Amino acid sequence: MALVLRLIVNAVALWVATLIVPGIDLHETVGIYDPGAGALEDQVSIPTVAALLIVAVVFTLVNAVIKPFVQLLSLPLTILTLGLFLLVVNALMLMLTSWVTTTFQPFGAEYAVSGFWAAFFGAIVIGLVNWVFAMLIPGRARD
Repeated sequence: MALVLRLIVNAVALWVATLIVPGIDLHETVGIYDPGAGALEDQVSIPTVAALLIVAVVFTLVNAVIKPFVQLLSLPLTILTLGLFLLVVNALMLMLTSWVTTTFQPFGAEYAVSGFWAAFFGAIVIGLVNWVFAMLIPGRARD
């Protein structure tokens, strides 16, 4: 149940980041049959809840598997900057999520981040949304 709750919170946080931060977009590519061409034609459609959940799964996996190693390797910089370097680490995890979803497009979902600053501000928005949900949901484990 905690994993499902974390996925839903991450999905909401990623969606809010797409609304607030310019340079972060969510697309879902669907195949549309074009009778004139006689073949399938890719078309970008309005993002769906399913695409958002797929991106949230990728984001959660990146944060669970890769982020601890990056945090460990960047520990001297984190100590030197009094923890501010963790914002850069979070931005890099968002950029990695973007790279995975744009390269492999799992089930047609694509979460595009245009650059480092979009990822940086997106990571701040995602962190704030996660913090608000942590305060609102009773009994949720603190990160």
